[in-house]
Amino acid sequence: MSTFVSHIVADLSQKTLPPTAATTPGDQLHAQAASAESQTKETLRSLYVKLDQSSSPESLRECIDALQTLEHHEKLLSAQATDEEEQTLRRAIIGRLALGLYAQALTMYLDEASEAESELEWWSELGRSRRYTAYYLLQTLPLRIANLSKVLLSTLRSHNIPFHPSILKPSSLRRLFPSTSTLRPNTLTLALFPHLHHQPYSIALTSARGSRKFALTSSPTQTVTSAYDAFLDTCSNVARACSTVATLPVELARGECKYKQKELERIRDERAEVLGALAEMRDRLASALEDSANDLAIAHFATFTTHLQSIMEGEEVAQLQDVDAISPGRAVEALSELANCSLPSHKSLHSAEMKSGQLRRPSRLTLIWPRLVFLPPLALYAIRTAYASRASLEELTKEAVETIKSFWEGWILEPLRGIVKTVRAGHDDGVIVTKESVRADLDSLERMTLALAQEKLHYGQPELAALSQQVQMGDLTAVMQIYEEDIKNPVRSALHGTLLRSLFIQVQKAKVDINQALSGIDKLLKSQELTFAFVGVAPALAIVYAFAGYARNLWTGGRGRGRYGGRVKRGSVWLTVRRIERLLIAQPDSHAHHHRTHTTALSQRSSAAVSPLTSGLLLLSVTHLRKYAETTLPPNSRLREGFLEDVADLEDPKLGRQDKLRVVDRMWRSWGEPLGWNRVAA
Repeated sequence: MSTFVSHIVADLSQKTLPPTAATTPGDQLHAQAASAESQTKETLRSLYVKLDQSSSPESLRECIDALQTLEHHEKLLSAQATDEEEQTLRRAIIGRLALGLYAQALTMYLDEASEAESELEWWSELGRSRRYTAYYLLQTLPLRIANLSKVLLSTLRSHNIPFHPSILKPSSLRRLFPSTSTLRPNTLTLALFPHLHHQPYSIALTSARGSRKFALTSSPTQTVTSAYDAFLDTCSNVARACSTVATLPVELARGECKYKQKELERIRDERAEVLGALAEMRDRLASALEDSANDLAIAHFATFTTHLQSIMEGEEVAQLQDVDAISPGRAVEALSELANCSLPSHKSLHSAEMKSGQLRRPSRLTLIWPRLVFLPPLALYAIRTAYASRASLEELTKEAVETIKSFWEGWILEPLRGIVKTVRAGHDDGVIVTKESVRADLDSLERMTLALAQEKLHYGQPELAALSQQVQMGDLTAVMQIYEEDIKNPVRSALHGTLLRSLFIQVQKAKVDINQALSGIDKLLKSQELTFAFVGVAPALAIVYAFAGYARNLWTGGRGRGRYGGRVKRGSVWLTVRRIERLLIAQPDSHAHHHRTHTTALSQRSSAAVSPLTSGLLLLSVTHLRKYAETTLPPNSRLREGFLEDVADLEDPKLGRQDKLRVVDRMWRSWGEPLGWNRVAA
């Protein structure tokens, strides 16, 4: 039993508990009759305990058979109107049987609709790609050849013709399997593609656009051009026809996929429509279980069973004239017919319909035989090739290992060690110049300036001390004054004066200025040393991060695992929620040739109600959501509990279409970001 069905019938099973009946004084006056009745009660109690322990189809059928045996017993029939406790036990057993058969019907239609939807998705995915369709054609080629061989051999036996290789010639096959029309499939084509029995094809080997007419004109140039265009047009039509013929098997296989999609969609909608109608019958069963009168409750169980069977068989519901006149035997008979005839026959018919139409996906062996046949030779060839070039592969492997090792050591570990060293040390060593070098140049400039001022200007100690302070601040006014006087007589000053000394002092001043500028640049670089270290290691870390993310996605997301089931499962849930919203906005119409008994009641509903077909399709999608939450989301988490609460609201048949649309909006707002629906949809 699925979780959805268990959720529906969980509280109903508590209403089937038989109340304790007190023993009346009249029962004590009839000891012999009480003895026979007590044996019947014990049998009824054992049946109820058996139903309470197991609700399997076998247990239900066994209990119905035992209850029918008791109903046909004369003592049971005579005591049913006098013994209230026995009537209560019988009512509880019939209610438990009705509830079990109702759950069995829900489970059966839910499983059948889920199977049809699963197969529909498989065929849809297959027919969406020509490459997948061509591979499917290869996978099913042995089966098609086997069907073709069966048809050929049966035809030869029917005509009393012995098999000979010459039979396989095209001329012999045309005589053996004549075709009434070139646009209709013959017997051999039907053997290869059985869906053409229900979906004939018509082939147009030429394009609908006619060829250009060749026209003779007075101008030779125009005539040649027209002939050339006609030739190109003819070649294009021939190439198009050849392409059509070459891809004809693939197109027929795609047509087969589309045909099976339509059939599976029809089956899914039929089962979903019945499922929706059955889900709406829950309130009727609940009211029957809550009925205080035993006789009236048994009559309601009988009408409920009859209605359930009529919905399953697509018949009009028979209106019972007198509900009070329904006997327990009639209720048990209706339960027996439902358990022994309707449910098993429907299950067999569904299996036969799926098998006869070949609507299920091929077997596992059919799908993997190309791999089993072609992979071993290819693997052997790859191994032999690799062994023959083992030297070059070994060298390539060594180079790859060395490259990875060098990359790891030189571009990741060493820069990271430098960063750690920078953070821990924090030293003040210069990058371009050192402080000692700048200090030595400045001291040399000061000594040169003071010596010139003392010799030329005859400065005393106070003037020399003031000049020393000026030199430290970069002021060489005294030297510049001597230089200005010297350049008035440059030759004499150069030979006998202090012009050269003044020039050398200015050169030393320029050197000091350059060193101080380099010192400022050095401080700037030192302040950004950590930034430069991170910038240097960032590309290598980006490469490692990208490779690690790719490997993680390949290992987790590509295999359907990962956070909350992986990208594949989360994408499937996103599609399911979108399908639910689409169903609520635009409710699908029921198939006209599968008119159900509930369409009359549906026409009396308001526009806000949900039709049985829409309700059934919603239950299919909601079942998928519940399964995802129970198997994938973290247990005992707020995410799972909240998600399951929203799923329960969507399952509630009491909520209308607008209410469920609001629930879907809440799911988009609440779970879109945590489950990453905005990312998996891209």
